[in-house]
Amino acid sequence: MSKVNNNTINRTKADGTISCFAKLNDVPTSPRKMRLVVDNIRGMEVNRALGVLRFSSRKVAALRIEKLLRSAIANWEQTNGRKTEEGELYISRVFVDAGATLKRLRPAPQGRGYRIRKRSNHVTLFVDTLNNENKD
Repeated sequence: MSKVNNNTINRTKADGTISCFAKLNDVPTSPRKMRLVVDNIRGMEVNRALGVLRFSSRKVAALRIEKLLRSAIANWEQTNGRKTEEGELYISRVFVDAGATLKRLRPAPQGRGYRIRKRSNHVTLFVDTLNNENKD
């Protein structure tokens, strides 16, 4: 996992809760396809976001984001020492960055080669409590 500034991640809130995150590295999907799914759930409450992901038309990307969201929820529960209540957590930030690109050559007519780019991406997802949004 890459180094991330702890001041921005594990900031303790006024009520003692901490916002948590989960990160998914080197996903073999193009960043554009992943961003289409991520844009649908940004800012949503987590249970509603899980429902949206379950019925998304982009199944592979949605399945990976759903597992990442469940991981972020588990991280929040582990950090704060209690289970989440209905409607308590929401997705505060989520972003997709481009990862490494594998470059391949496909044979083409007249001795040429067409370049094939196999893209990958990194997804970072932050969850936070809804009542903290009003206090900041």
